[in-house]
Amino acid sequence: MPVESTVAVPVSLPQSGLTWIDEPVHLADAFAIPLPAGATRDPETLVRFIVAHQPGWVDWLTGLRDTIVACFGLKTARQLAQLAGREKNERVGIFRIYTRCENEIVLGEDDRHLDFRVSILCGAQDLTVTTVVHCHNLLGRTYLFVIAPFHRMVVKASLRRAARIGWPASGHFSE
Repeated sequence: MPVESTVAVPVSLPQSGLTWIDEPVHLADAFAIPLPAGATRDPETLVRFIVAHQPGWVDWLTGLRDTIVACFGLKTARQLAQLAGREKNERVGIFRIYTRCENEIVLGEDDRHLDFRVSILCGAQDLTVTTVVHCHNLLGRTYLFVIAPFHRMVVKASLRRAARIGWPASGHFSE
Protein backbone atom coordinates (compact mmCIF):
# COMPACT_ATOMS: atom_id res chain seq x y z
CA MET A 1 0.00 0.00 0.00
CA PRO A 2 1.50 3.36 -0.98
CA VAL A 3 2.37 5.75 1.82
CA GLU A 4 -0.05 8.36 0.44
CA SER A 5 -3.00 6.11 1.14
CA THR A 6 -2.33 6.19 4.89
CA VAL A 7 -1.95 9.95 5.27
CA ALA A 8 -4.84 12.07 6.51
CA VAL A 9 -4.52 15.62 5.22
CA PRO A 10 -6.31 18.82 6.25
CA VAL A 11 -8.92 19.88 3.70
CA SER A 12 -11.47 22.65 3.30
CA LEU A 13 -14.74 22.10 5.09
CA PRO A 14 -16.98 20.11 2.75
CA GLN A 15 -20.65 20.74 2.12
CA SER A 16 -22.28 18.30 4.51
CA GLY A 17 -24.98 17.74 7.09
CA LEU A 18 -23.19 19.95 9.61
CA THR A 19 -25.62 22.83 9.27
CA TRP A 20 -26.91 22.35 12.83
CA ILE A 21 -25.24 25.41 14.35
CA ASP A 22 -26.66 28.89 13.89
CA GLU A 23 -24.33 30.27 16.52
CA PRO A 24 -20.60 31.01 16.31
CA VAL A 25 -18.37 28.04 15.62
CA HIS A 26 -15.37 27.75 17.94
CA LEU A 27 -13.64 24.92 16.08
CA ALA A 28 -14.12 23.60 12.57
CA ASP A 29 -11.67 21.29 10.86
CA ALA A 30 -11.69 18.55 8.26
CA PHE A 31 -9.27 15.78 7.36
CA ALA A 32 -9.46 13.49 4.34
CA ILE A 33 -7.85 10.17 3.52
CA PRO A 34 -8.05 8.14 0.30
CA LEU A 35 -10.24 5.04 0.27
CA PRO A 36 -8.89 2.24 -1.92
CA ALA A 37 -10.95 0.56 -4.61
CA GLY A 38 -13.02 -2.18 -3.03
CA ALA A 39 -13.38 -0.46 0.34
CA THR A 40 -16.94 0.09 1.50
CA ARG A 41 -18.39 3.54 0.95
CA ASP A 42 -20.89 3.10 3.79
CA PRO A 43 -20.07 5.88 6.29
CA GLU A 44 -21.54 4.07 9.30
CA THR A 45 -19.50 0.93 8.60
CA LEU A 46 -16.37 3.05 8.17
CA VAL A 47 -16.82 5.05 11.38
CA ARG A 48 -17.60 1.89 13.38
CA PHE A 49 -14.37 0.41 11.97
CA ILE A 50 -12.36 3.51 12.88
CA VAL A 51 -13.75 3.61 16.43
CA ALA A 52 -13.15 -0.13 16.92
CA HIS A 53 -9.49 0.21 15.86
CA GLN A 54 -8.39 3.35 17.75
CA PRO A 55 -4.69 3.55 18.63
CA GLY A 56 -4.09 2.39 22.22
CA TRP A 57 -2.88 5.78 23.41
CA VAL A 58 -6.32 7.24 22.60
CA ASP A 59 -7.82 5.13 25.41
CA TRP A 60 -5.16 6.46 27.78
CA LEU A 61 -5.93 10.07 26.79
CA THR A 62 -9.65 9.42 27.18
CA GLY A 63 -9.08 8.06 30.67
CA LEU A 64 -7.07 11.15 31.59
CA ARG A 65 -9.78 13.38 30.13
CA ASP A 66 -12.45 11.52 32.13
CA THR A 67 -10.55 11.99 35.38
CA ILE A 68 -10.28 15.73 34.80
CA VAL A 69 -13.75 16.49 33.41
CA ALA A 70 -15.56 14.48 36.09
CA CYS A 71 -14.42 17.16 38.56
CA PHE A 72 -16.42 19.71 36.53
CA GLY A 73 -19.56 17.59 36.22
CA LEU A 74 -19.11 16.98 32.48
CA LYS A 75 -20.04 13.76 30.70
CA THR A 76 -17.30 11.14 30.79
CA ALA A 77 -16.55 8.51 28.16
CA ARG A 78 -17.42 5.88 30.77
CA GLN A 79 -20.92 7.37 31.19
CA LEU A 80 -21.38 7.61 27.43
CA ALA A 81 -20.17 4.02 26.96
CA GLN A 82 -22.95 2.87 29.31
CA LEU A 83 -25.45 4.65 27.06
CA ALA A 84 -23.85 2.98 24.03
CA GLY A 85 -24.51 -0.42 25.54
CA ARG A 86 -28.23 0.39 25.81
CA GLU A 87 -28.58 2.40 22.59
CA LYS A 88 -26.35 0.47 20.17
CA ASN A 89 -28.33 1.43 17.04
CA GLU A 90 -28.30 5.11 17.99
CA ARG A 91 -24.63 5.36 18.94
CA VAL A 92 -21.23 4.63 17.48
CA GLY A 93 -18.98 3.99 20.44
CA ILE A 94 -19.57 6.88 22.80
CA PHE A 95 -21.00 9.17 20.11
CA ARG A 96 -24.69 9.75 19.48
CA ILE A 97 -25.87 9.41 15.87
CA TYR A 98 -27.67 12.57 14.75
CA THR A 99 -28.23 11.88 11.05
CA ARG A 100 -27.56 9.18 8.49
CA CYS A 101 -27.75 9.23 4.73
CA GLU A 102 -26.21 7.26 1.91
CA ASN A 103 -22.82 8.99 1.96
CA GLU A 104 -22.67 10.66 5.40
CA ILE A 105 -23.24 10.01 9.07
CA VAL A 106 -23.18 12.80 11.67
CA LEU A 107 -22.22 11.96 15.24
CA GLY A 108 -21.74 14.12 18.31
CA GLU A 109 -22.78 15.03 21.80
CA ASP A 110 -24.25 17.97 23.64
CA ASP A 111 -23.10 18.97 27.11
CA ARG A 112 -23.37 22.04 29.29
CA HIS A 113 -19.96 23.38 28.20
CA LEU A 114 -20.12 22.70 24.45
CA ASP A 115 -21.86 20.85 21.63
CA PHE A 116 -19.97 19.10 18.85
CA ARG A 117 -20.70 17.22 15.67
CA VAL A 118 -18.47 14.97 13.60
CA SER A 119 -19.34 14.24 9.98
CA ILE A 120 -18.01 11.14 8.25
CA LEU A 121 -18.51 11.85 4.55
CA CYS A 122 -17.70 9.32 1.84
CA GLY A 123 -16.69 10.67 -1.52
CA ALA A 124 -15.97 8.69 -4.66
CA GLN A 125 -12.31 8.28 -3.70
CA ASP A 126 -11.88 9.52 -0.14
CA LEU A 127 -13.27 9.75 3.35
CA THR A 128 -13.54 13.14 5.03
CA VAL A 129 -13.95 13.59 8.78
CA THR A 130 -15.18 17.06 9.73
CA THR A 131 -15.57 18.34 13.28
CA VAL A 132 -17.55 21.40 14.32
CA VAL A 133 -17.73 22.66 17.91
CA HIS A 134 -19.84 25.35 19.54
CA CYS A 135 -18.91 26.41 23.07
CA HIS A 136 -21.56 27.62 25.52
CA ASN A 137 -19.36 29.27 28.12
CA LEU A 138 -15.87 29.91 29.47
CA LEU A 139 -15.56 26.28 30.58
CA GLY A 140 -16.25 25.15 27.01
CA ARG A 141 -13.78 27.59 25.48
CA THR A 142 -11.10 26.60 28.02
CA TYR A 143 -11.77 22.91 27.46
CA LEU A 144 -11.57 23.37 23.70
CA PHE A 145 -8.32 25.34 23.96
CA VAL A 146 -6.73 22.44 25.86
CA ILE A 147 -8.24 19.59 23.86
CA ALA A 148 -8.06 20.91 20.26
CA PRO A 149 -4.45 19.84 19.54
CA PHE A 150 -5.20 16.36 20.90
CA HIS A 151 -8.41 16.20 18.88
CA ARG A 152 -6.48 16.78 15.65
CA MET A 153 -3.86 14.18 16.60
CA VAL A 154 -6.57 11.61 17.41
CA VAL A 155 -8.48 12.16 14.16
CA LYS A 156 -5.37 11.91 11.97
CA ALA A 157 -3.94 8.92 13.88
CA SER A 158 -7.28 7.10 13.83
CA LEU A 159 -7.64 7.53 10.08
CA ARG A 160 -4.02 6.53 9.52
CA ARG A 161 -4.41 3.39 11.67
CA ALA A 162 -7.63 2.34 9.92
CA ALA A 163 -5.94 2.76 6.54
CA ARG A 164 -2.91 0.72 7.63
CA ILE A 165 -5.10 -2.08 9.01
CA GLY A 166 -7.07 -2.09 5.77
CA TRP A 167 -10.48 -0.57 5.21
CA PRO A 168 -13.36 -3.04 5.29
CA ALA A 169 -14.94 -4.13 2.03
CA SER A 170 -18.69 -3.79 1.58
CA GLY A 171 -20.51 -5.82 4.22
CA HIS A 172 -17.31 -7.23 5.75
CA PHE A 173 -17.12 -5.54 9.14
CA SER A 174 -19.17 -5.92 12.28
CA GLU A 175 -18.30 -4.79 15.79
